[in-house]
Parts: sequence; structure tokens; C-alpha cells
Amino acid sequence: MAKVEKTLKNGTTEVSRSTRQPKEQKKVKASKKPKEPRRSRTKETVSELKKVSWPSFGKTMKQTGMVISVVVLFMLVTLGIDSLLTWLLKLITNI
Repeated sequence: MAKVEKTLKNGTTEVSRSTRQPKEQKKVKASKKPKEPRRSRTKETVSELKKVSWPSFGKTMKQTGMVISVVVLFMLVTLGIDSLLTWLLKLITNI
């Protein structure tokens, strides 16, 4: 919305809002960008993979070992809680 100012006879200014846009503010359609030649996805992928810094084999093995040990630890904790709850349920139902 554009603001329209009018100066009245008594010297005051009145501001009103117009629903029409002034001519100089009309939207201009964006011109189409020139098309770039398409590169194949394989070439783009290879160029991106060259930019990646890969971890060393030793670091990868250490991180894999950490993940496996955390999974085994949580498996043992879950198995222990499940065994405890099973034992408690057998105590309650055998009375």
C-alpha cells in the first residue's frame, strides 16, 4: 500500500493509504537468466568428493570401535533391566 499525502487549505497535511501502487513502483518481471550448460551429475559428484577431507584408516577404526562398544553397553543395560523386570513379575505372579 502506498501512502498519499495531501496538503489541506488550512496548512495541515493529511496522509491516506491508497490500495493502488504508484506507476513508478510497479513490479517488473525478472528477466530470465541465461541457461548454463548442464554438467553431468557424475562429474559434479566426483568434483565434490575431491573436496572432502576423509579421515585416516586408524581414526575410522577407533570411531567404529567406540560405536560398537556403546551399542554393546546399552544392549547389556537393556538386557539387565529386562531380566530384573521378568524376575520381579515371576515373584509377583507366583504368590
